[in-house]
Amino acid sequence: MNKHHAPFQAIAFGDPASMGALSASATAALLGSAGDLAFVLDRDGVIRDVAVTSEDLARAGIADWIGRSWVDTVGVDSRPKVAEILADAVAGEAGRWRQLNHPTDSGDIPVRYLAVPLGEDGRIVVIGRDLRSMAALQQRLLQAQQSLERDYLKMRQAEARYRMLFDLAAEPVMIVDGVSRRIREANPAAHRVLAVKAGALIDQPASVIAAPGDRETLVAHLGAAQAADDVAPVAIKLANGDANVRLSARLFRQAREALLLVRILEPDVPDPRHVHDAALSDVIERMPDAFVLADRDLNILTANRAFADLAELPSIERLRGDSLSNWLGRPGIDLDLMLGQLREHGIVRNVSAILRGAAGGQEEIEVSAVIAPSAEGDCYGFAIRNVGRRLRSPVPAQRDMPRSVEQLTELVGRMSLKDIVRESTDLIERLCIEAALAFTSDNRASAAEILGLSRQSLYSKMHRHGLGNLIGGEG
Repeated sequence: MNKHHAPFQAIAFGDPASMGALSASATAALLGSAGDLAFVLDRDGVIRDVAVTSEDLARAGIADWIGRSWVDTVGVDSRPKVAEILADAVAGEAGRWRQLNHPTDSGDIPVRYLAVPLGEDGRIVVIGRDLRSMAALQQRLLQAQQSLERDYLKMRQAEARYRMLFDLAAEPVMIVDGVSRRIREANPAAHRVLAVKAGALIDQPASVIAAPGDRETLVAHLGAAQAADDVAPVAIKLANGDANVRLSARLFRQAREALLLVRILEPDVPDPRHVHDAALSDVIERMPDAFVLADRDLNILTANRAFADLAELPSIERLRGDSLSNWLGRPGIDLDLMLGQLREHGIVRNVSAILRGAAGGQEEIEVSAVIAPSAEGDCYGFAIRNVGRRLRSPVPAQRDMPRSVEQLTELVGRMSLKDIVRESTDLIERLCIEAALAFTSDNRASAAEILGLSRQSLYSKMHRHGLGNLIGGEG
């Protein structure tokens, strides 16, 4: 049964006399501290006295409004509200908070007001609270929500691409939990090779795919794959007894979980759906994001049309056999950092880099990569997204700058041009060093290479600008 709730009514003091006889100074202190500012208005709405407790509002010149009509201090859109507030106060009606905007030289100041009548002579006390901090907090909350929505959308898109590639692959593939040794996922090709219905392998022990006599061999191979990266495929007989295959397992980690990528190689049973090999290749070729496959020496094996477009080349044939470092990343920096992460974790996500075109163009990109084990050795798959036209939110400053442009220009007339130029040079030099250190995750050797400096010269400049000691972080 639904209950009807009456609107809340403000609860006033039951016995106003309980507050005692307040002096004029106590009353003024009480009203002045009730908000960020307070006005005393006469019956015509003219400001007769002002109390300001906010430094920002005091700098805006609000204390100089004495003698002005309150309605003249607000914007055109807020003037009807002023008339309503004063009318309610004169009529003795219960006041409510209303927001008004005050135009100033530094922009509009939103303030929330409450008006209270102050005696029989028509005076009115107006208490205000500055809303700028709340507006800034709301803006930050909105930006955070939009960022979360963008990240969620990218995650859903990446999941859809992974699922499509996993399901359409003609090679039987399974994902096995490294601790429980149970099958987490298996693609349709694996179900077909093992002659089981769709979904029957999920959450089953990995040993069920092998014939009873080869199950110990399979378990030993999975254990060896967790201990070492390069483990040769093992020959086993499938549980259905119809095929002898080679099985390869490779360890990778996802969200701090150890998982095994298990591939069934060269089954003797025919796969009636080889048509999906061509479909998979066609999907990758038509993807709007660039894709490139490179061998362990980072020589390009193949790429799709989108990568050729970014490289400003007419065909993929011009790319095959070429080193990926000729196109992707800053020389000796981006690819080296990504390869380090790939060798340690097996995967990298959303790394910012650049891609250089044959005609001299340069695009900002976002790179995700993974190690792809094969019988011929490891190779690397790179998914590349052009983010050059993506709108970027301004990054809030993390610290006070040593000197702003305004401060530098204020030095004119007090210092010589030579000294001002030296100040500007020091500011630019420090900002460039800090940007290089942030870009390389405090790897000073890479930062020196980006800036075109020797390590000793970089350390000397860092010491001069107070940007850290000379011990550690040499990368």
